[in-house]
Amino acid sequence: MNDTLPDCPRCGQGDTYPDGTLLVCPHCAHEWAPGSENESDGPEVRDSNGNPLAAGDTVVVIKDLKVKGSSIPLKQGTVIRNIRLVDGDAEHIEGHSDRIKGLVLKTCFLRKA
Repeated sequence: MNDTLPDCPRCGQGDTYPDGTLLVCPHCAHEWAPGSENESDGPEVRDSNGNPLAAGDTVVVIKDLKVKGSSIPLKQGTVIRNIRLVDGDAEHIEGHSDRIKGLVLKTCFLRKA
């Protein structure tokens, strides 16, 4: 284990090594600049008001939405807890409401609770 270099921010392994000005993880091949471990590679996900969203956040639906494959609409004010971000897509999140499971929602119809 390397005690002086940080663990990989992507996979968490501690076998990182320097390669020029970057740090490299041999397990997942992730490369990053020292000091930028907290930055994500994907786009920043924001709600309809411009607030940043993160995995595990709670959001509220801002208008009634029809749900494909369901006869139950998603009403304004519905709370979606413990959201998951879609990799590489800043416009969509995944989550569950109390009545409908497995939702993929556009962030433009959500606000952070």
